[in-house]
Amino acid sequence: MPPASTSPIESPALVLDTNVVLDWLLFRNPACNALNAALVAGDVRWIATAAMRDELAHVLARGTLDKWQPDLTTVWARWDQYCTEVPAAPPLGPAAALRCSDPDDQKFIDLAVTCKARWLLSHDRAVQRLARRLRDRGVTVTTPAAWLLLQTAV
Repeated sequence: MPPASTSPIESPALVLDTNVVLDWLLFRNPACNALNAALVAGDVRWIATAAMRDELAHVLARGTLDKWQPDLTTVWARWDQYCTEVPAAPPLGPAAALRCSDPDDQKFIDLAVTCKARWLLSHDRAVQRLARRLRDRGVTVTTPAAWLLLQTAV
């Protein structure tokens, strides 16, 4: 009988763009309920970088979301609880043919490919336009609502 593995099997990784994080943690969009349940259960691992955290902090500090009365303590507590911060991914470079038309979104693409994330959840059209090429790299680009459908189809 082979020895039992001493290393736990890691849950598949996913990358969330800033708008998806806001939908989940601030707006409590019902389309993110399955994402929340999967993160709480440990079925998936959310990975992000310090730059992604900084982007969320910048968006929250602008004041444009004040009418939703963000509970920043809860937002950051949930980030700390469910997010695995990893080092920034090196830029993929032009040879990868994965250059995003929105430079602010490139970090999500670079991280998803470099860390071999299974999913990149985003509503952003610039990211969505790269879905076919990212799929060829093993990354499925989808929205939270469509991600739920993918999970129930498995």
